[in-house]
Amino acid sequence: MQVNLVSPPQHESLVDLLCELHTYYNEGSTVPHEMVRSHLLENLLGPDSPLRLVVAHDGEGQVLGFAAITLTFSLVEPAPEQRRHCQLKELYVRSSARSLGVGKALMSWVARYAADNGCRRIDWPVKASNARGIAFYESLGAQQVLERLSFRLSEPSLGELAGRPENGQQLA
Repeated sequence: MQVNLVSPPQHESLVDLLCELHTYYNEGSTVPHEMVRSHLLENLLGPDSPLRLVVAHDGEGQVLGFAAITLTFSLVEPAPEQRRHCQLKELYVRSSARSLGVGKALMSWVARYAADNGCRRIDWPVKASNARGIAFYESLGAQQVLERLSFRLSEPSLGELAGRPENGQQLA
């Protein structure tokens, strides 16, 4: 198994894995393969994307898992040794490759990358119902941040707060 930033030979396998991820989060719902490919190439890997996609693969293009990360600066900690950190947006391992060390290999790569780029910590969200994932993260030495909660603002409240009616047009 190899772990590195995604490259073109892994794109199609990553598209398959992103489709699996969609189904995982959306309880059986499927998404068109071409839509996911377009999203990967134009947005996730696009020139304006802050994301870095890291893949664990078998060396022949088969992606076994991936991590999506960004490096960011703290607004609270200006000291040079504390100001930079890594945000893990997603860690996902192909269902057929779980419990084979793929997640740990990805997290080890991310930890090295973060440390090499001056980061002093890695932060990430996890679904409260993901007991297996929580146990995995704790096995790495991660600690739950108890004083933080996650919030989400979605439609229609998002549009209302933005001052837009339901059809998406701005109010005069």
